[in-house]
Amino acid sequence: MTGQVTGQGTAPVLARVLVVDDERPALDELRYLLERDPRVGEVLTRDSATAGLKVLQETEVDAVFLDIQMPGLTGLELAQVLGRFRTPPPVVFVTAHEAHAVDAFDLRAVDYVLKPVRAERLAEAVRRVVDGADRTGTVADLQVPVELGGVTRFVARSEITHVEAQGDYARLHTTAGGSHLVRTPLSTLEEEWAEAGFVRIHRSLLVALAHVAEVRTEAGRCTVRVGPADGGTEGPELVVSRRHTRELRDLLLRRAGS
Repeated sequence: MTGQVTGQGTAPVLARVLVVDDERPALDELRYLLERDPRVGEVLTRDSATAGLKVLQETEVDAVFLDIQMPGLTGLELAQVLGRFRTPPPVVFVTAHEAHAVDAFDLRAVDYVLKPVRAERLAEAVRRVVDGADRTGTVADLQVPVELGGVTRFVARSEITHVEAQGDYARLHTTAGGSHLVRTPLSTLEEEWAEAGFVRIHRSLLVALAHVAEVRTEAGRCTVRVGPADGGTEGPELVVSRRHTRELRDLLLRRAGS
């Protein structure tokens, strides 16, 4: 990041951000709100994804606030290009359309803000960018979009205890005891979430190491219990396949000793 944290009241955390939107009123509003945020320094604006890409090729920025539907190169296409950068900047999508939330998730967006933009909602997006800054070596907490009754909501990855394969889809189980189906294969989540401590324990299961409360071996059969879930109830017991038992134990031992 170009910004350095030197203490409260000094340098902004995000020294320079870029806003890209083809609609001038929306562009001006985002710039105004971001310039009022003490965590944000310089705010660059461009009215097309092509112009935004030129800036990103020439200038280092700490975050990109990006509209999706624009003439020519779209915001999603620009984010795909940024994903090939050696160090891609965090992306926050700002759009009037809910329909692209899953695509944003696939592109690892930090947040997905709907228009008309409220000041407090944009401030929350800035917080997520700041919290994701790798200043301490920790992994940012991804916000996962899920569909509930036709409405897109977000679940923090840190609240997901385990993931179950369901064909080409995956079911996310949370600390609250609920579950959400997403259209992402388990193999994809295994690869993308490995750095956040999700490991395969069975051909149809991933578990979050942070939520493993108990490992039990009886008669050569290994299981893990995740939880407890919110409210103090005991979480489910999950079967670990033989081929993954030793790897899981090693990972848990290394985690306990770190």
